[in-house]
Amino acid sequence: MTLSGTCVIAGIGATAFGKHPGRSSVSLNVEAIRAALSDARVDKDRVDALFVKPPTSDFQMLYTVKVASALGIQPRMGGAWDQGGAANATLISIACMAIEAGQIDIAVVSFADNPRTGNAAVYARPRGDDSLYGWFGTLPGYAMIMQRHIGEFRTPPEAFGAIAMAARNHGVRNPKAQVRNPLNMDDYLAADPLVAPLRRDDCTLISDGGGAVVIMSAKKAAELGVDAPVPILGWGYGQTFYEVAYRRDMTSTMAQTSGATALKMAGLTPQDVDCVQIYDCFTIAALMTLEDYGFCQKGQAADFVKDGALMQDGALPFNTSGGLLSETGMPGMQLIHEGVRQMRGTSVNQVKGAGNVVISNQGGVMQTHSTLVLGQ
Repeated sequence: MTLSGTCVIAGIGATAFGKHPGRSSVSLNVEAIRAALSDARVDKDRVDALFVKPPTSDFQMLYTVKVASALGIQPRMGGAWDQGGAANATLISIACMAIEAGQIDIAVVSFADNPRTGNAAVYARPRGDDSLYGWFGTLPGYAMIMQRHIGEFRTPPEAFGAIAMAARNHGVRNPKAQVRNPLNMDDYLAADPLVAPLRRDDCTLISDGGGAVVIMSAKKAAELGVDAPVPILGWGYGQTFYEVAYRRDMTSTMAQTSGATALKMAGLTPQDVDCVQIYDCFTIAALMTLEDYGFCQKGQAADFVKDGALMQDGALPFNTSGGLLSETGMPGMQLIHEGVRQMRGTSVNQVKGAGNVVISNQGGVMQTHSTLVLGQ
């Protein structure tokens, strides 16, 4: 028995990305959900499950109940899932399993937050026991991992610059992207480190915004006449230690397990993949995910990403709406949306002939990982 292709993403919706002063995360969720339901042409009263990634900057108890109440629905099933930035992809797979088990018919998965105009202090919080020695905020952990990768594999800065340039230059052509100014290698290399070796353009945006998807079975989508349902071909998960310093190998992630599981479920190999939407909170995260998914050997990403390989017309088109480095820092959902657009043929940077897309979501300092594979 396989669940590959039995469920689809029937609708997607999002708010604008950037600044939403005075808006609550609940109201942003509601706006995104309404847009997704409109895209799927589904009335909100037909939704019988609501799964929400809780807001990073303002974690709340019974958050899904608050969103459902604001939306004016009373779903049979619901809940919030705390897996950091990996949660959105995981929640989609949970919805699929609940649908196949006959527990629900139509599910909504959503996420919204307002750290840019609300409370960004969460990104500066102490990190584990090492906070006793001055480890505060998100950047130091990624900087340590990046430094280890450079030390082990002599990874040149141009490798990270190629990732930043691909994301940014795809974002230039996305009218909804938060940052749309182009980036070249000279500009990337000229920027001073924020936390060495992380430069400014290695780092994610901080954004207000929300996004949602509507999930149902392929059979239900046919019954309802959904215009452009996108089959969910595979998914997978992985998780490692909380403390970065405790990890046996700082240059590998559980993307290895997550990606291999999802590709096996979809019946694909890395060589079969047409395009990717990779969690690029930092360029080192994207680079290591490309390696761990098997697109290149460990330590060889520098050769893999050079010469425009990640651009729209390259060997492996990457983050074609701009990702976290250009479109929005909203963790994970925007990558799923762009995967859907690629399969629908509606991306502003449409990859010619793309018949599948691999999407990664990641949480914490590379602690959790979730993978989705979508098809046509």
